[in-house]
Amino acid sequence: MLKKSRWYKLVVITALALAPVAEARAAEPAPRGEERPLRRFRPERNTAELGIFLGTAVFARYHDFYDPATAPQEPLRRPSFEGGVRAAYFPLSFLGLELEFGALPVRYEPNGSAFLYAFRGHAILQLPFYRVVPFLLGGYGLMGLRSRPEVAGNDIDPIGHYGAGVKFHVNRLFALRLDVRHLIAAQAAQQGDGTSHLEVLAGASLTLGRKKPARPVEKVDPDRDRDGVLNDEDKCPDEPGDLPNGCPDRDADGDSFLDSKDRCPTVPGVAPDGCPPADRDRDSFLDDFDKCPDEPGVAPDGCPIRDSDGDKILDPDDNCVDQPETRNGFEDTDGCPDEVPAAVARFTGVIKGIFFDLGKATIKPTSKKTMDATVQTLKDFPSIRVEISGHTDNTGKREVNLELSRRRAEAVRDYLIAEGIAADRLQTRGAGPDEPIADNKTSRGRAINRRIEYKLLTD
Repeated sequence: MLKKSRWYKLVVITALALAPVAEARAAEPAPRGEERPLRRFRPERNTAELGIFLGTAVFARYHDFYDPATAPQEPLRRPSFEGGVRAAYFPLSFLGLELEFGALPVRYEPNGSAFLYAFRGHAILQLPFYRVVPFLLGGYGLMGLRSRPEVAGNDIDPIGHYGAGVKFHVNRLFALRLDVRHLIAAQAAQQGDGTSHLEVLAGASLTLGRKKPARPVEKVDPDRDRDGVLNDEDKCPDEPGDLPNGCPDRDADGDSFLDSKDRCPTVPGVAPDGCPPADRDRDSFLDDFDKCPDEPGVAPDGCPIRDSDGDKILDPDDNCVDQPETRNGFEDTDGCPDEVPAAVARFTGVIKGIFFDLGKATIKPTSKKTMDATVQTLKDFPSIRVEISGHTDNTGKREVNLELSRRRAEAVRDYLIAEGIAADRLQTRGAGPDEPIADNKTSRGRAINRRIEYKLLTD
């Protein structure tokens, strides 16, 4: 087994010497106001640290990491990568205990790869005055080996270590850390002598158990705006005001009348009371000038535009204000009652004299007289609008008849447009066999059902 080295005594003596100073400095109250940046996040007592580390180990040429029963002593590649985890507890701000587990994938020269692992514990002595924390450490542990017999076999040996480092507390939780260590182990399997190894580690850790920072106590000013009304009773504690509520007298609507004397404090107004002139119906005509003050109206007198006879034609556009319009498709916009002229009446309903080729939408020449009479009637009475509907008998498929009736109605419309009738006065509809006016069981009835109808439009 390894002999104890003098460095153990050095660590213990140094810890006991610095303990009173470190505790006193760590317990010093923070300066007034915000704590100085360098003293923020400094170590505290009764805290824990959980961390990870990465680094490198430089092993001496002669070492005891081999099984003498299965493999010779061979040198390790220098340096070797190392990684691991650690956990520490600090009962005092300057002194703590830490456990580590390290893993080192290594290579023996020239035999091949192996896996070294370490379990170790140590004491940490640190200066807890600032967020940058120098420290010393020393401890003991075991280092084990796992490999094939022809490489180095399996082994586990005691190993001591001591070193120094520095931590930087980035914030209350997170810290960065750097360690440099001297490892002391046996040189050969007999463990009667020793050798040294070098280890450099960089890591990061989380600090748990810190006390929450105390909030600074603010001195409360009972009357911040110095108006004689205390904050608890002052509805405007940051603006000097008057009794009873401590708020200044305002002019909320900007009409030069202070709110205390303004009967309408949220609406701009005029003398004598700060209220706007009356407009009961809200039509922008003041009551003094509004002939209909209780009915929203328009210029020039504030009265609404009326429809005296209720025919939905307003009086200014109604030629017969006291007589409602007759909605019959003839001159329906003049507001007067009327009857459809006989010449127009003759061209409503079923129109006789319009013929088509069988199964087609082609108008036969024999229909010209009727068609031209329709054109003339529409020209003589330019206010009328007409729906042209096509109808068939029930012979054949309904879908075919619907399409045929639509095309025949459009053929009539196209003829009228070609003769100078405005397109917006004409509408078309294909009714197919759906609206018979005679019995489709007889040839005479079917002939009657094949027809064109005109209907006066009223809207």
